[in-house]
Amino acid sequence: MERILIIDDDESTLSILTQILQDEGYEVVTAHDGEEGLAQFHSKPMDLVITDMVMPVKDGLDTILELKKIVPDLPVIAISAGGKISKERYLEVAGYLGNTTTLAKPFSRQEIVGAVKDHLTPDQPVEGIRL
Repeated sequence: MERILIIDDDESTLSILTQILQDEGYEVVTAHDGEEGLAQFHSKPMDLVITDMVMPVKDGLDTILELKKIVPDLPVIAISAGGKISKERYLEVAGYLGNTTTLAKPFSRQEIVGAVKDHLTPDQPVEGIRL
């Protein structure tokens, strides 16, 4: 079972994402800021990290950069509703970090599940096509 770390300072976002991903069969671990998320990652490596970009203590960008030092090809989904600058700016920067998908809040269940599956499901051959 794949393990997903969700880092977000908003309790309702953590709760909703946890429920959605557990319903999809994933093991979910949560953290309320980047520092707590890094501690969780060090104690139990994850297959994917979903992180908010605007958080107290350690923001999403610093968190992603530190995670990528540990596991350069770690799949990350960066999420944001914005802050001092627009959410698009935060997500644009995160999108340059390699193996990182960005989603602006609010997003649908299908969008988050699709992004997770894109990162965690190996490419499936298309039915009827032989390579």
